[in-house]
Amino acid sequence: MDEASRLQGHLQSLGRTVLGYSGGVDSALLAVAATRALPPGRFLAVIGRSASYPEAQYRAAIELALRFEIPVRELDTRELEDPNYLANPVNRCYFCKAELWDNVTRLARELGFDSVIDGTHADDLDEHRPGRAAGMKHGIRSPLAELGMTKAMVREAARRMGIPIWDAPASPCLSSRVKYGLAITPDRLRQVEQAEEFLRALGVRGDLRVRHLGHRARIEVGPEEFELVDGQWSDIVARLRTLGFDEVERDGRGYRRGSLLVLA
Repeated sequence: MDEASRLQGHLQSLGRTVLGYSGGVDSALLAVAATRALPPGRFLAVIGRSASYPEAQYRAAIELALRFEIPVRELDTRELEDPNYLANPVNRCYFCKAELWDNVTRLARELGFDSVIDGTHADDLDEHRPGRAAGMKHGIRSPLAELGMTKAMVREAARRMGIPIWDAPASPCLSSRVKYGLAITPDRLRQVEQAEEFLRALGVRGDLRVRHLGHRARIEVGPEEFELVDGQWSDIVARLRTLGFDEVERDGRGYRRGSLLVLA
């Protein structure tokens, strides 16, 4: 039995199911698999909308849902009203996920669903994931992790199921770009989002982060993108300065997950 079939069988065992749906490859795989595995009315994908959720990712999530006829509902989340979240501690993600799961589990209860699931996979269990604790507190199930599916297995299953974003780079919330201890504000999230949109428009592919370090922006891309970025450096600096950054630098080590932790 292939991974997609295993996943669909596992999802059927969870009853009427609600998914926290971001539109990334992990939640996209779950959304498509659940839509195929569960009868109409027994599955719902829920998107939490706030200023920390990239607009480009929202558009991609909706486009995917339309393509695969995934039932979607949107909820407004208010993590930016939580002073614990705004203070941006190293466990900031806990407060974001707590707000999300408060809303999603409430909706699930109101609609009579049995389970709420997320896109945590097996590789996530060994990483710095404060939001995982919030999920556990709310009783959120993680089918991918429960089946031992790694990120590589998720991507392969998504490819086999014809999901076009199977190889898309990860795109966590915009707050993950802001240096820990530096307050989260709508303006800082806007700076990051517009900076990354500009770099994508220039042709940057693969993993990309514009780290917000206060008055300084640090660009992280894969080594294969260094030449492109360096070749358009003057335009990049000019654009990021119009967004409010006084200094702009490219990280010579390239993109790496969790790089802000060393600055915490």
